[in-house]
Amino acid sequence: MNFYVTSGTYKFKPQHKQHMKTIEKIEKENLVELKFSKKEVLQDDLKKKRRTFDLMRAQALGNLLKNKVNITFETADERIFQVNTTVWSVGSEYVTLKQNLFIPINAILEVE
Repeated sequence: MNFYVTSGTYKFKPQHKQHMKTIEKIEKENLVELKFSKKEVLQDDLKKKRRTFDLMRAQALGNLLKNKVNITFETADERIFQVNTTVWSVGSEYVTLKQNLFIPINAILEVE
């Protein structure tokens, strides 16, 4: 599945038809209201490696410089959200944010 951002909207390009999903901005404090699936949102191994690299970079920026990043992710109901936050740590399954909040890595589409 290919995707790219255009004016706040993800365009997913499956083989036979095109879908559009709007990215909803969310404050990190509201993450507790969301439910996440156990499914992996990225199928391509190269995209998964890029996500891991970007998460490690975000962790370094967060811990050293207190820089924030945008994390775009998918919830269990297949809605797309983006949160602007500081990444405190990256584990094997979850990303830890400020205020002890978590996002499952398998739900993350992009880190910028």
